[in-house]
Amino acid sequence: MSKVLIIEDEVSIAELERDYLELNDFEVDIQTNGKKGLEQALTTDYSLIILDLMLPDLDGFEICKKIRETKDIPIIMVTAKKNDIDKIRGLGLGVDDYVTKPFSPSELVARVKAHIARYERLVGSTALKNDTIEIRGLRIDKTDRRVFVDGEEKVFTNKEFDLLVFLASNPNKVFSKDELFSRIWNMESIGDIATVTVHIKKIREKIEYDTSNPQFIETVWGVGYRFRM
Repeated sequence: MSKVLIIEDEVSIAELERDYLELNDFEVDIQTNGKKGLEQALTTDYSLIILDLMLPDLDGFEICKKIRETKDIPIIMVTAKKNDIDKIRGLGLGVDDYVTKPFSPSELVARVKAHIARYERLVGSTALKNDTIEIRGLRIDKTDRRVFVDGEEKVFTNKEFDLLVFLASNPNKVFSKDELFSRIWNMESIGDIATVTVHIKKIREKIEYDTSNPQFIETVWGVGYRFRM
């Protein structure tokens, strides 16, 4: 049974989320305090975390940042804000998806199922051992899901790694943002293609020697991105 942690200070909302998830056979824990929620997220194994942005003691951005230092499980952020700046900041910190209040509990459950299913497919993959891509000092270990630049390991979120592997596995081919979003997030009707731009930026910061003149992931203006071999 998949286990979900809800970090939400509004008890009525947390309980509504829990009730719908439990009806769909999820095991659910609730924390209404940000600091305690962060501690529980770091010390307990969960399949996914539902994280409120506005918490009184420690905001969702800081909690997400701390979780991403050690864990790569899906994080869905719940917010009353509709500002794109907040979404972009959250995506940059490793948030996988956003739900804006008020929301449909059924839609939230659908997103939870989709993210957990995709994550489990990826980590449970039976890829061949030593399946790697190596080029110009960049080594991508597809089996162990690790990335090295000149021998130094770089920490990637789940989606960053998936996006890098997809582009590197299809070199010199241009993909639009819509295509990449569909391929990596696999939910055409859920989310925002700005997610792709944010993830490309984060990947470049980790693998490029000069982000202003990238040698791996090239922008094809007006079209999309391609990985240069």
